[in-house]
Amino acid sequence: MHDIEPLKPSNTGWLIADIVADTYAFTWQRVGVDPALLALLADSRYQPIVVFPGEYAEPERVVSQVEVSSGKRPLFILLDATWTEARKMFRKSPYLSDLPVLSLQAEAVSRYRLRRSTRSEHFCTAEVAALCLDLAGDDQAAGALDAWLDVFTDHYLGAKHHRKPDPDDATHRALAAFRRC
Repeated sequence: MHDIEPLKPSNTGWLIADIVADTYAFTWQRVGVDPALLALLADSRYQPIVVFPGEYAEPERVVSQVEVSSGKRPLFILLDATWTEARKMFRKSPYLSDLPVLSLQAEAVSRYRLRRSTRSEHFCTAEVAALCLDLAGDDQAAGALDAWLDVFTDHYLGAKHHRKPDPDDATHRALAAFRRC
């Protein structure tokens, strides 16, 4: 996470940990790196994959699918920041430079309504995580994260406009369906 991203009330990176129990978050530092992050990247149980648009990486690093046949679990590395900050994080993180880069080709346009990128193919962090979970075959977690993002967005916009949330609306019912599973 970029250093100020967790402080933004519109940040969706935290939603991932509500759905995926083994989620890790590290603050990005321009100089230096958290030793716990390096240990996680070196853990033999995982195959680290940086999730970022392929246009910013060397072509030989870019992949479009998640290979789970190696016996290792995919470790998706999401750069939680604005696009300008994320590009800087991607370029200035040498410990990520040898890892494969998963370039997502989403069929849909972002549903995120709290902050907008100038490019329609950019997604918020929670949407990217849901796409990754889907690629890894965890449809249940992907759907739950998408539903949680919709509820979060509705609550955020409702509070901004002094509107009380309706716990019986379609968005809340969709999330509740995942709680019953």
